[in-house]
Amino acid sequence: IDRICKGIPVQYVTNKQEFMGLNFYVDEDVLIPQPDTEILVEEVINEYKDKQCLIMDLCTGSGAIGISLAKYIENSKIIATDISERAIQISKLNAEKNTVWKKMKFIESNMFENIEETEFDAIVSNPPYIETDVIESLSTQVKNEPYMALDGGLDGLKFYRIIAEEAWKHIKDNGKIFLEIGYNQREAVENILKQSGKYYDIYSKKDLGDNDRIVVATVRRPTMKSQ
Repeated sequence: IDRICKGIPVQYVTNKQEFMGLNFYVDEDVLIPQPDTEILVEEVINEYKDKQCLIMDLCTGSGAIGISLAKYIENSKIIATDISERAIQISKLNAEKNTVWKKMKFIESNMFENIEETEFDAIVSNPPYIETDVIESLSTQVKNEPYMALDGGLDGLKFYRIIAEEAWKHIKDNGKIFLEIGYNQREAVENILKQSGKYYDIYSKKDLGDNDRIVVATVRRPTMKSQ
């Protein structure tokens, strides 16, 4: 009760959070999975539920996204990555808790630095996307979540630019990227993807609160001549 009164989220006190009907261990080293992110996961499941697929969960945190995909897409293999060693440890624990660890591989990596695979069917990510100056105005509970997992740079778009620049190199031609976004970032993220020239068929979907929540795009890999 004392920790909750100090603004520590109850999920960090109980070390539990439900997501996609699964139970996850969480503590102060990872973001607390939120119901809005289920929109992202459900979109990926709808695309690949009947397919054999290799999917990357970029910035995995607790592992909620990748583990849910491994659980609900029968013929999937998931590679989950994060810059945080502790986050990787927690996501491994959650993979074991939810009996999908045999379908997953975990890589400690600063974005794409340690990623060698170039034939993903999809890359899914809920990257940090809050503007640096906005973080201080957030609720105490949110500010008690990992700063590194919140801070998206001055305009909140730092990691979308990295993803637009690098993701297509690791995805099959006509593969897809699935991104969670802030409620006011749809147009900016779509423009970043369009301006890169590597993505088409770009669309967005809203969450249950009628806020823009995800952006999806298909990869068009250049020919060797254009490279």
